[in-house]
Amino acid sequence: MNVLEDDLAKVYRHYFWAAFGSALATSIYSVVDVVAVGRYHGPIGLAAMAVIAPVWNIILSLALLSGIGGSILYAVQRGKRAAVLPANRFFAASLIVAAVFSVLIMVALFCFEEPVLRFFGADDNLLPLAARYLQPVRCSVPLFLLGTTIMAFLRNDGNPRLAMCAILAGGVFNVFGDCYFVFTRDMGIFGAGLATVLGEAIAVGVMLTHFLLRRNTLRIELPRAPALFARQVVVVGFPAFFTDVSMGLLTIVFNRQIMRYLGEDALAVYGVVVTIGTFVQCCGYGVGQAAQPLLSANFGAGNTDRIRQTVRYSVATALLLALLWCAAVGLVPNAFMRAFTRPTPALLALAPGILRVYSLAFWFLPLNILSTYCFQSLCRPRAAFAVSLARGFLVPVALLCTLPALWGGAALWAAIPLAEFLVAAAIGLSLLRPSRPAGAKCK
Repeated sequence: MNVLEDDLAKVYRHYFWAAFGSALATSIYSVVDVVAVGRYHGPIGLAAMAVIAPVWNIILSLALLSGIGGSILYAVQRGKRAAVLPANRFFAASLIVAAVFSVLIMVALFCFEEPVLRFFGADDNLLPLAARYLQPVRCSVPLFLLGTTIMAFLRNDGNPRLAMCAILAGGVFNVFGDCYFVFTRDMGIFGAGLATVLGEAIAVGVMLTHFLLRRNTLRIELPRAPALFARQVVVVGFPAFFTDVSMGLLTIVFNRQIMRYLGEDALAVYGVVVTIGTFVQCCGYGVGQAAQPLLSANFGAGNTDRIRQTVRYSVATALLLALLWCAAVGLVPNAFMRAFTRPTPALLALAPGILRVYSLAFWFLPLNILSTYCFQSLCRPRAAFAVSLARGFLVPVALLCTLPALWGGAALWAAIPLAEFLVAAAIGLSLLRPSRPAGAKCK
C-alpha cells in the first residue's frame, strides 16, 4: 500500500491490524510465562516474575530505541522520495546500536546478576527463582534486540503483515513451549525462560525471509560516519525507549514500596497487575506503531491533512481499547487472578480492590503512549521525551513516594492512575490538533 496516496482509512486499518497483532503477540511472551510460572510455583512464582519484569523492560525498551529511532528516520527519508541508499544507512546504524546494547546487557546479566535482581526487589526467597529464569535469557539477548529492530523496519518497508506473522509464530510456540517445558518436562521457571528464547528465535527466522523477497529495499549500507548516524537513531528513538523502560523503573519502585508497606501477598497481586498492564501497554504500542509509518512518511512529504486524519484515527482507537480493558478488569478482577495463578483465599480477598483502583490508569495509558509515538514520528523528540519523562518517572515516582507516606500503603495503588490522568490532561488537546512546528525536522 502507498501510505502517501492510497485511501487513508484503508491504509490505517491495514497497518493497525498488523501492528496490533505484533504488539499483542509480543506481550504473550511475558504473559504466558507469568501464567505458567504462577500455576507451577504459586504466589512466590508470581512475585519472582514481578522481580524479572524490569529486566524485560530494559531489554525490550533498548530494542525499541534502535528499531523505532532508525525506522522513523528511514521512513522520513523515503517520504521525501530520497534514494534508498541514504535511508538504508539508518538501517545499518540501527543494527549497530542494537549490537552495542546487546553486549552491554549480557555483560550486566553475567557479571552483576545478583545485585541487579536484588535492586529490582528480590529477597533471599525470590532470588534463586529469578536467576533460574534468566539462565537461558541472558545468553540470547541479541535475539530480542535484533527481532524488535527488524520488525520496526519491516513495517516501514511495506511488509507489516510479515512482522505480525513472525511474532504470532513465536508467540504460539511460546504458549505450547511453556506447557511442555514447565509442566511436561517439569522444568518450572527455567522452562518458561527457555520457551521464550526459542519462540523469539522462530520469530526472527520468519522475519528474515523478508530479505529474500523482490520487493525488499532494506540493505546494510554502512554510513561513512557510523557514530553520527547512530547518534541520530538514539536521539529519535530515546522517547520510545523511555516509554517502555519507564514501566521497568516504576516496577522497581513499586516492588520496593510494596515490600516496605504491604508484603509478599500484595507483591503477588502486583505481579498480575504488571501482566495486565503489559497487555494494555502493548495495545498502546500497537496503535502508535500503526500510526508511525503513516505519520513519518507523510511528514517527509509535507502532507499535513493526512497527518491530522491519521492522528484522529489513532486517538479514537486508543480510547476504544482503553474502554474495553477498564470494563474487563473492573467487572471480573478475580478472573484474572485465577487465570494467572492458583490464588489463596487471602489473595482473592485482596485482589479486587487493588485491580479496580489500578485499572483506572488504563483509561489514559494507551493515549499517553500514542502521544509519544506521534511526537517522535513528526520529528519532535523533545516533546516526546517530555511526555515519557513525565508519565514514566517524575509524576508517578513522586506520587509513589508521597501518597503512602500520607495515607498509608493502600494509597500506592492510586499513584499510577493519578499520574496517567495528569499527563493525559496535559497532552490530550495537542494530539487532536497536530501541526508541523517550525524547526521540526529529521535529517
